[in-house]
Amino acid sequence: MRLLLVEDDKVVSDFISTNFSEQGDDVTVVCSGKEGLSFAVSKPYDVLIVDRMLPEMEGLEVIREIRNAKLNTPILILSALADVEERVAGLEAGADDYLVKPFAFSELRARVNVLSRRVLNAKAVQEAELVVGNLQLNLVSRKALRAGTKIELQPREFRLLEFLMRHAGEVVTRTMLFEHVWGYYFDPRTNIIDVHVSRIRQKVDKNFDQQLIHTVRGAGYVIREPD
Repeated sequence: MRLLLVEDDKVVSDFISTNFSEQGDDVTVVCSGKEGLSFAVSKPYDVLIVDRMLPEMEGLEVIREIRNAKLNTPILILSALADVEERVAGLEAGADDYLVKPFAFSELRARVNVLSRRVLNAKAVQEAELVVGNLQLNLVSRKALRAGTKIELQPREFRLLEFLMRHAGEVVTRTMLFEHVWGYYFDPRTNIIDVHVSRIRQKVDKNFDQQLIHTVRGAGYVIREPD
């Protein structure tokens, strides 16, 4: 896990970075608000840990600027300011969690893990669906939709469409389809691919003005968004 710690108290930053590093995490430590903002918007991190009271730029201002830059990296605030109003201000500025000092490292670790899992779960959901134009293929529910209309696919047709969509915009050869969809490492000299692609076309492109699946003569097939 890659962490950015923005904390000007060296005792606190050493304590946090040492404990995370001992557990195999990569921790970058900066001690001012401006430096924290610069690192946060220029490098990828899994979670940001930001103190409230920082030199050069206050913690809440750092967080607002990060969110204004359209970054959704999870942010946990560390602060000695414990009043409810202060915690609410931190969350409203764009933070995802708020931990009051002093704190136990085990609680900090648990909260960071929760924030990190949220990102992983969101990525997993996003990666579970392939989209080309108005065609959607959900790899979890095994459902296909075009413009909201359900498409019934046989298992082999689903795998064929999935492979085409994973390579959207690329020409997919017959050899690639035989290997990755049928598991053949030779050309059986049949028209099985043509038959299946024809069936999928009937289901995906029928009744739509814009065709998604195209034959590239002498090369293979491609699925791409309409021009």
